[in-house]
Amino acid sequence: AVLYGADAVYIGGLNFSLRERATNFDEAQMREAIAFAHAHGVKVYVTVNIYAHNEHIAAMPEYLQKLADLQADALIISDPGVFALAKRTVPDMELHISTQASTTNYEAVEFWRQAGAARVILAREVSLYDCGVISKHSPADLEIFVHGAVCMSYSGRCLLSSFMTKRSGNLGDCAQPCRWQYRLEEAKRPGSYFPIEEDKWGSYIFNSKDLCLIDLLPEILFRGVASLKIEGRMKSAYYVANVVRVYRQAVD
Repeated sequence: AVLYGADAVYIGGLNFSLRERATNFDEAQMREAIAFAHAHGVKVYVTVNIYAHNEHIAAMPEYLQKLADLQADALIISDPGVFALAKRTVPDMELHISTQASTTNYEAVEFWRQAGAARVILAREVSLYDCGVISKHSPADLEIFVHGAVCMSYSGRCLLSSFMTKRSGNLGDCAQPCRWQYRLEEAKRPGSYFPIEEDKWGSYIFNSKDLCLIDLLPEILFRGVASLKIEGRMKSAYYVANVVRVYRQAVD
């Protein structure tokens, strides 16, 4: 990402991240990654964006302080409680509001800005028109996703994985059951297969299309969006390099 044109990279540590099963960064790796990025003039934002339960809170202050000591440039946060904790624990850290927080209007953006957030990553449900309206009503930095997988549920707040696999998507452990194959079965005809809409690989009734907004970049940039976010976690280095390169060239 750094070598192919990103201005900033977002990464996850071993705790409190929404990619629990990714090969995330331990402390030594994070130190090395941040030093590498900073040497190239690139910022590093660390995700602390789970919806925390009580059992997560006790260990969080020490973790947040460690991220500050490692000189991460910002924390990406969803949960208001985690946000408040970060404000008390690492008051000099820049805080960004995650897309998971479902921020869809300018009053909500202003709420977060006045609470101390430096940037708000808008919900993926926000239209291009509404991006413009929000930017006119709030001086906050706005960031939007432009490329990558889109959750089939509202702002990623999905319980399907928890119900089917006991793995919570809101704690970073989604099994992505929305991308599995499903079939329709009539109640009085068990075992009968009724295709819904399928291609040669099967039926994917929950699977949303992945996001690709490269053709809309001129309109996006003219609507006051400060940062474009590419989903690259749990992807290959080859994927990250190519997508970043293409968007870098398109923006330039």
